Amino acid sequence: MKGMSRTQGDRVEARARKSGEAAESLRAEEELAREAWAPLFELIQEQMRQFPVLAAEFELSPVQAHALRMLGYEPQPMSALAGHLSCDASNVTGLVDRLEGRGLVERRNAEHDRRVKLLCLTEAGQEVRRRLMERMAEPPAAISALSSAELRMLRDVMRRAVEKLGAPGGKPD
Repeated sequence: MKGMSRTQGDRVEARARKSGEAAESLRAEEELAREAWAPLFELIQEQMRQFPVLAAEFELSPVQAHALRMLGYEPQPMSALAGHLSCDASNVTGLVDRLEGRGLVERRNAEHDRRVKLLCLTEAGQEVRRRLMERMAEPPAAISALSSAELRMLRDVMRRAVEKLGAPGGKPD
């Protein structure tokens, strides 16, 4: 390292070594995160494969079941439901027509703009949603088979992960 004293050169080399070690550590953490995510994703995928059967228990399609789940929080414009379901607003019209035909949902005019239709669960819709959510909360056998200590650890880790969803960039604060 021309033009540098031996001490300066040693410091530059030390910083470069630390930088390389930090990059290697970051790669190891990323790999560990992938190793943790892969089995969790498999569990989720297996549950999603079972979701049509669960929805059918309530004489609902999977999309109708998702719609009831989303509408349980508060009345929503049809456009918001379309966004939650990742579909076009025109697709929501037919979906809502079928739910309304079963007496589970009703359309109301929004107070701020009568052109906007808010979707609200009826009493029957709230009851079906309650029972659906109860069934959805039942853990799969692979989770139920864990020990109490493992379940507490899993619960705590998953709660921390969910908390990070609200952090900017999904990263720790």
